[in-house]
Amino acid sequence: MSVNEMNDLQTACENDLKPTVEFKNSELKNFINCTHSVQLLEDLKLLRDNGDLCDIKLKANDGIIIFGHRNVLVAASKYFREILECFDRNKSLINIKKLDSTVLKILLDYIYTGNIEVSDKNVYVLLPAANLLQLDYVSSVCADCLKTYLDASNCLSIKEFAKLHNSTELLSSSEAFINKHFLQVVKSDEFISLTHEKVIELISCNDIAVPCEEKIFECVINWVKHDLDLRENFLPQLMEHVRLPLVAPNILKRIIEEPLLKNSPKYNDIVSEALHFHLIKTVQYFTIPLTIRCNPRQFGSLKKIILLFCYFKVPSLELIAIWFDPVSNLFKAAGKLKTDIVKYNIDKKLGVMREQFVFAMGDNGENLFQSVNMLDVFSPSFCWKPMADMLVYRKNPGVGIIKDSIYAIGGFNIHHGPLGSVEVFDVSIQKWKMVSSMNTERANFGVGVLNDHLYVVGGINGNYYLKSVEYYDPTLDTWTPVGKLLKCYGEVGVGVLNGVMYAIGGSDYLKSVEAYRPSDGVWFSIPDMIEGRIHPGVVVLNGLLYVFGGNSEFSRHSREVYDPYTNTWSIDYWFQDKDYTSVCSAVVTKTPPDLIAN
Repeated sequence: MSVNEMNDLQTACENDLKPTVEFKNSELKNFINCTHSVQLLEDLKLLRDNGDLCDIKLKANDGIIIFGHRNVLVAASKYFREILECFDRNKSLINIKKLDSTVLKILLDYIYTGNIEVSDKNVYVLLPAANLLQLDYVSSVCADCLKTYLDASNCLSIKEFAKLHNSTELLSSSEAFINKHFLQVVKSDEFISLTHEKVIELISCNDIAVPCEEKIFECVINWVKHDLDLRENFLPQLMEHVRLPLVAPNILKRIIEEPLLKNSPKYNDIVSEALHFHLIKTVQYFTIPLTIRCNPRQFGSLKKIILLFCYFKVPSLELIAIWFDPVSNLFKAAGKLKTDIVKYNIDKKLGVMREQFVFAMGDNGENLFQSVNMLDVFSPSFCWKPMADMLVYRKNPGVGIIKDSIYAIGGFNIHHGPLGSVEVFDVSIQKWKMVSSMNTERANFGVGVLNDHLYVVGGINGNYYLKSVEYYDPTLDTWTPVGKLLKCYGEVGVGVLNGVMYAIGGSDYLKSVEAYRPSDGVWFSIPDMIEGRIHPGVVVLNGLLYVFGGNSEFSRHSREVYDPYTNTWSIDYWFQDKDYTSVCSAVVTKTPPDLIAN
């Protein structure tokens, strides 16, 4: 039978086999065999184990040869792809001198199975081997494994290992661990064994978690004394990275008497800088010399915490501050505020600068309504310090802060009633000056800062609650009215979140909440709070709106949280069992290092 005859016969048979029935609604369907890739790998590994169809040999540094398939290795590893693409097809042996047969076999098994076993016994050889063969998944698994092994006794060596093998993720994790657990790390044998260059690298870091700078000084002295004859000459270099000006004055006196320090050729310069810094602080708090040793370490600067001001029950209504971190549920007393500053209505006159300095103004407890006090939350003394008085007597003024300028807005004057005047304090020169007045005189209003503009919301004018809202543009020194509130509000709380301003609660213990977007120009209602609140403390943290206090029997012991994504409120009466009568205000600051270190 000729070829043509055979083809004709095949065509006839195929035609006879075609069904004569036509299917309705027929369409192309795609089917995926989920076990196909797994089975394929298993079959390829079986071929390799039996030496079937293997076309490449890998010779480890101990002389042992492992078989494999070119196509599999090229598909799995950029390293093998680069080698085999230009490799002579007639040759089948590749020397891998940097790996022994044990680790090479583990990685070849991974290529053929997708499985890898990592332990403290093999991780230190697997990670560099995986980097060599460019097996990114194995490198990542090894880094993750080493992260779980991190502790104060090994984190320094793991950091160096990560740096040596360019494991950026492991390096970042080990550095973060060292910074957070610094006080434990410097007690380890690894720290005592460091070279002076590595000690400098460690203590020069800006993110070390230490409650006070003298801890850095102490670890330096301990390191030097461990081998005094060989290390004493390094002390001047090390002291360049100890921020001695930040040490409390009473501790500084003890430090400068340290015999080793007195023997240092730079002793006079070191001591003079520290003493000069403290002298400047007493004269002008915000003028800081431009040296790294005079700048506080910034560990946790990206982490924020809520500082609450509360009334203490016993023996009298005393003002106390407490830290609250809603993420970790941290609740810790910050201390009693030993000052004559007024204990009442503090929520109406607080502002925070640089997320560290809290300003209170308008009353010092003796009806001196020009007073201004500042609290440095990083200060060990944790007490109010008097600042330059305002130019105008203001009871319960609105307070807004834009960059390093503090605005005292309106308020009430016993001789003139509600005020429209506004003044600004520049901390760099420690002076107040008047700026343009509001269009409407008002007191007991809310203040929000949005897009570097000051917004005043509602308030009281005489006996009338206000709906009006206006904003101040500091670049033009002008006030501009915007859309009115839906209701009249006095003593309203204001918060700004994701470019939206919220007016919360207010006079007559309102539950209602309104929101405002500058692009829309109008206020709109969102769901009510669960409790009614008058001049509540309002803060924004981690994408949520937190509302504290409110002076009613229930609201003063509770907090409510608004989630803008779900448009819902939740409430927690967590404060009811504490030894405080109520929360009167709240601000958000950077987390002090001593909280993180502990």
